[in-house]
Amino acid sequence: MSVAAKSDATKLSDAEIVEAYLTASMVPDPDRAASYMKPGTIITFTGGREFDHPRGPTGFNAARYRWVKKKMDRFDVCPGPSETVVYSIGTLCGEWIDGTPFEGNRYVDRFVVRGGFIVKMDVWNDSAERILVRRGIEA
Repeated sequence: MSVAAKSDATKLSDAEIVEAYLTASMVPDPDRAASYMKPGTIITFTGGREFDHPRGPTGFNAARYRWVKKKMDRFDVCPGPSETVVYSIGTLCGEWIDGTPFEGNRYVDRFVVRGGFIVKMDVWNDSAERILVRRGIEA
């Protein structure tokens, strides 16, 4: 059963919390995404940009992409005594701001989940490298 199909009353696993967050982020519905985060959570985005709400990455992405979606290939779950680290690994697809389509852009998102809420998120992907190549810059 997909996370979206589960009742809100059903307790989600830490990986399902991450999947639900990412699914809401892709709509994009940053307020729904924020419901899976503890208030004050810091999202460290590509390039070291920090945001305190999912609206931050949504706004940043709007300047880079016409649209972007994640193909979530897998979740690696690393439980600990007081928190769980969940990695979402996959690829991005979408259109650059000029309308050029892309796919296969690798990403890794690292989440720390504690007490049923995301308390930290780190984001990495190949978009900057791809933008350099599009501009004829070999990095």
